[in-house]
Amino acid sequence: MKKLNWGIIGLGKMAQVFAEDLVGVEACQLYAVASRSQEKANQFAYQFQAKKAYASYTKLIEDKEVNIIYIATPHAFHFEWAMKCLQAKKHVLCEKPMCLNLNQTQTLINEAKAQNCFLMEGIWTRFMPSTKKLLELLQKSKIGRLISVEADFGFKPKYDENSRLFNKALGGGSLLDIGIYPVFLSLLCLGKPNDIIALARKAPTQVDASCHMLFNYATGGKANLKSTFENTTPSEAELFGTKGSIKLHSRFHQCELMEIYDENRNSTEKIELPYQGNGYIHEIEEVNSCIKKGKIESDLLPLKFSLDLAETLDFIKKEIKLTY
Repeated sequence: MKKLNWGIIGLGKMAQVFAEDLVGVEACQLYAVASRSQEKANQFAYQFQAKKAYASYTKLIEDKEVNIIYIATPHAFHFEWAMKCLQAKKHVLCEKPMCLNLNQTQTLINEAKAQNCFLMEGIWTRFMPSTKKLLELLQKSKIGRLISVEADFGFKPKYDENSRLFNKALGGGSLLDIGIYPVFLSLLCLGKPNDIIALARKAPTQVDASCHMLFNYATGGKANLKSTFENTTPSEAELFGTKGSIKLHSRFHQCELMEIYDENRNSTEKIELPYQGNGYIHEIEEVNSCIKKGKIESDLLPLKFSLDLAETLDFIKKEIKLTY
């Protein structure tokens, strides 16, 4: 197959970082970009040498040369535009969270299967070298039986009620923006919890400024997770087993240094695991590979995982009385 032609919808900061990596992947090219501003689309296309620049998302979707579309709009618009892409028989990589709730996520997945189109949630962390190594170590029982996961993610942005971080209409709040990473790690390593306790502090816009979560598992396992816009935290993760622990150094969702401790808290090994580019190359390569093999989902990040993640986030939102 010839190079895959990618399109990008929504040209904010996230799209910029992603495009920097996309243009460095041999198996594909950035073919078209779309913004609500023609000027912005032109500037973005010029910067990353895209062949087409549209001032309409719909026009990009209608472009017959586009094979796959990366959706980098604010959270609240993921479902609408992912659905339109799938209905036009375009493959989709949708930035996390895929949708605002489980029902939207299930509807999107049903459409992807009906159209025989590839669909994946853009959880880039899943494809990092550090994540693959972590799963390998757990599989080999490097720290014995896994009994708990602790993870935090926090930074303090300037408060702006209209920004995507705090605006409820845009799907704002710490849980969906950064809390999704601690939740992802727990689901990846321990699976779906049996019980969840969650507490939050709300911003004036009534989205969560911080969210504290405790997951309980039938196995006896626990996860202690936190996300916050109220302060900058270490943004580290540590997984504890019966024979030691594995620490993912800051920031754990894009970890390049992993450290292993024995049960007496003695450091026994440090493993450096650098990622390529800005870290999105690994995700992009997985998507390209899946599409070229005719797959409609990734074995590493299957659609069932996105359903479990959406269901878990819905439960947390219910606990903290957060609605969109």
